[in-house]
Amino acid sequence: MWKAGFKWMFLIIGTMVGAGYASGRELWQFFGHESGLAILLFSIMFAVSCHVILTISYEQRTTHYLPVLRLIVGKHLTGLYDILILVYLFTTTMVMMAGSGATWQAFHFSYWWGIAAIGIPLVLVFIWDLKGIISMNSFVLPLLIGGLLYVLILFTVQQELSLISHLNEQTNWASAFPFTALNILPLIAVLGAVGKHVKRKGEVWIASVGSAVILGVVSFIYNSSLIQISEEMLLYEIPLFAILKHYPYKMFIFISILLWIALFTTALSSVLGFISRIQERFKIPLWALALITVTLTVPFTSFGFSTLIEYLYPLYGLLNLYVLSAILLYPIANRYKEDLRY
Repeated sequence: MWKAGFKWMFLIIGTMVGAGYASGRELWQFFGHESGLAILLFSIMFAVSCHVILTISYEQRTTHYLPVLRLIVGKHLTGLYDILILVYLFTTTMVMMAGSGATWQAFHFSYWWGIAAIGIPLVLVFIWDLKGIISMNSFVLPLLIGGLLYVLILFTVQQELSLISHLNEQTNWASAFPFTALNILPLIAVLGAVGKHVKRKGEVWIASVGSAVILGVVSFIYNSSLIQISEEMLLYEIPLFAILKHYPYKMFIFISILLWIALFTTALSSVLGFISRIQERFKIPLWALALITVTLTVPFTSFGFSTLIEYLYPLYGLLNLYVLSAILLYPIANRYKEDLRY
């Protein structure tokens, strides 16, 4: 049970920790100053959301997200949110490609070289086998989380930062709601596909609570570090680079490579989810659909990584607030229906 629970836990963390989160840009967009309570509220709501989604998936023995989505938002809104998931997957690909451009810029290469470096492999991979590359997540994510924690804790110690000095200032608590809501649709999409493979309810508890605790701790330490360099972040598309400049160049290169792989695997998952959903309408090979999808995203990447996150992520956070509310209220509503039944 524990082993399986940890497997789902890393799946949840992998879904959450895309390159937007790992870069620090997503955290700073929603949190920043006076956000300790917001991060605590996020952790609680995230645990509840994961538990509800995984429980529905487990009970319904699902293999894709539509049955879960239908139970949460109702059959009338399922079509709307199905479209929203497709739009989310397309724009996430766009954001990850822009992030690749920003990463290459940090090494003084052309922004468009960075776009090409991620766009070309994204198309080529659909000609060959996907399994090996998608399974990179299980290897890369522990390295990325471990590397992030190492850098952030070292930064906290070296800069003699106090993580509890501003606990009396918590005016930004409401940001927990759009931040949690932002990550709801990909969670439904991913966890809805594994319900058939969950064997026991205990796995659901381990995955939900474990992922929420890890993400809560990492988010709090990361956000506290970003506060200290807030004045410098105007100079960086990727805030993590403002922290990494305090470290040896080898560390900068190592974390940058992990960050780029996180960009690639997130983009790959998004492209795969998008084109596999629309393939039934367009009877052409996956690589051709991938080529069309990637080509369509390229013009939008010119807006830049930080700009895309600044406008798109809050928009998705607001659009998903209804889904988050429905998930948080689902246990109460479901219990009420059962009481009426008896």
